[in-house]
Amino acid sequence: MKQSHLYILIVFVGLTSNVVLSHESDDSLEECYLEQLNLSEEKREVGEIRAWCQKKLEQHIALDVKEKSPLEQRIINEAKTQDSRNVITPHMRNYMLPVTYIRKPNEEPYKDLPGSVDELDNVEAKFQMSFKAPIFKSLVVSKDILYFGFTIQSYWQMYNRDASSPFRETNYQPEIFYGFMNDLEIGGWTNRVNIIGVEHQSNGRSQPLSRSWNRVYANFMWESDKWLVGFKPWYRLPEDEKESPNSPEGDDNPDINKYMGYFEFTTAYKWDEQTFGMMFRNNLRSNNRGAIQLDWTFPMGDRFKGYAQYFNGYGESLIDYNQSIERFGVGILLTDLF
Repeated sequence: MKQSHLYILIVFVGLTSNVVLSHESDDSLEECYLEQLNLSEEKREVGEIRAWCQKKLEQHIALDVKEKSPLEQRIINEAKTQDSRNVITPHMRNYMLPVTYIRKPNEEPYKDLPGSVDELDNVEAKFQMSFKAPIFKSLVVSKDILYFGFTIQSYWQMYNRDASSPFRETNYQPEIFYGFMNDLEIGGWTNRVNIIGVEHQSNGRSQPLSRSWNRVYANFMWESDKWLVGFKPWYRLPEDEKESPNSPEGDDNPDINKYMGYFEFTTAYKWDEQTFGMMFRNNLRSNNRGAIQLDWTFPMGDRFKGYAQYFNGYGESLIDYNQSIERFGVGILLTDLF
């Protein structure tokens, strides 16, 4: 067999294999095939050359991933599957907290409403589902993506048998955001990802329980070794005033900025297989309203992680945006930050 025919056969076998690789990996394989073909004896088997090059590339990829930061590893893993119709790419954390304890549940919105929950249990379940999908790539630069994201966060009075275990509140958050990677370094910190987006958040309820708002936001993410820091400022898009309190048109919660503030600061630290995180919000006013959330994720089997969450402040959910809530919960984490 001629060397040119042998080379074509090797490349064809390599490209039709079931190993998931990027275009850069395919190019590396072809270079290895050609190099080994030129160096090898004529009697060397095609399968032997292919196996040798494949093993070499896998070792190189494994070494390269180990040297990457936790955020870079997540970006690499997402890039492998984000175009697959059979894979859902996580956006924020996905978790189920079957047991959470609220020190003082907010019963005020449900008073005197027919069919609503009058007495809330202190113990309820909380869960979040969040995913994203790329819409367009390389719009301005080579490493930018326009995404569609969707997040659902729900609060379930699962143990409240007297009220037929209702879902007390569910918040829906669709968003469109543009993100691009960066490598700006300042004082040992790297500005890895920058995001600009617009999002809508609503609880999908009718009056008088309806809550919603729209905002334009940016998110600047910096990392250093195993530390990740994010700063997310936003501007709330204004709405018209209501003609009457129960009118379906107009602003359901005109004072939400007084409680949610104008920014969110987050940080996370990855220690072995555990992650410690914090979220902080503040309205930067004299009344000093805001919120803090502490997160701890830890190994629990091969597929899932354990998750402990503590929240204290305003705006945990839309129905409670103007009420201070203190909650602690434990459960299972499906997808982590990294």
